[in-house]
Amino acid sequence: MATLTKNRKAVDAKLDKNKTYSLSEASSLVKEITFTKFDASVDLNIRLGVDPRKANQMVRGTVSLPHGIGKTVKVLALVSPDKEEEAKAAGADYVGLDEYIEKIKGGWTDIDVIITMPSVMGKVGALGRVLGPRGLMPNPKSGTVTMDVAKAVTEVKAGKLDFKVDKYGIIHSTIGRVSFDAKQLAENAKEFIQTVNKLKPAAAKGVYLKGIAMSSTMSPGIQLDPKDL
Repeated sequence: MATLTKNRKAVDAKLDKNKTYSLSEASSLVKEITFTKFDASVDLNIRLGVDPRKANQMVRGTVSLPHGIGKTVKVLALVSPDKEEEAKAAGADYVGLDEYIEKIKGGWTDIDVIITMPSVMGKVGALGRVLGPRGLMPNPKSGTVTMDVAKAVTEVKAGKLDFKVDKYGIIHSTIGRVSFDAKQLAENAKEFIQTVNKLKPAAAKGVYLKGIAMSSTMSPGIQLDPKDL
């Protein structure tokens, strides 16, 4: 039998796996049971009562968290020449079009978000095989295909997140870092959960928020009580 480490014993002493916690309790506890030497991310996993295989039960949206996610988001703006200065002024890390399309075709994806315009989606669409599996494909529904490039870049840099339910009916998202204080984590989590709740499809029947867990990069999940949220 494997020997429990000191840190694992500390986690087991603090976390009751058979209990559901309030948002404020979980936000404090996740900090206490994380022992990484780096600033671990704090994530939410929300299990929904939907069937993602049906188009009328797909859940997808965006949210701007009040305290951001504590991470520098690298933004690529694929825009026409007349929009380049606008994108640069808004804080885009990379700005251009054809040269970056060729780089991506060659396998370069060292970015977190791509902002583009409707008029160049014909070129960007050809990158679907590279960008799609990595969740980088721009989409009008997430606000990443727009004529207001500056606004889109500014929002993403400020912590705007794009999320989508996976094929198992679960939404995964980072909502902060362990270095955040418990109140910041709780406020970010509350904003995210409320946004997901507002997106309940009319076709979804029964319990919508079936389960919510908060965890850090290296910690076990802390179960939240959906009824309290």
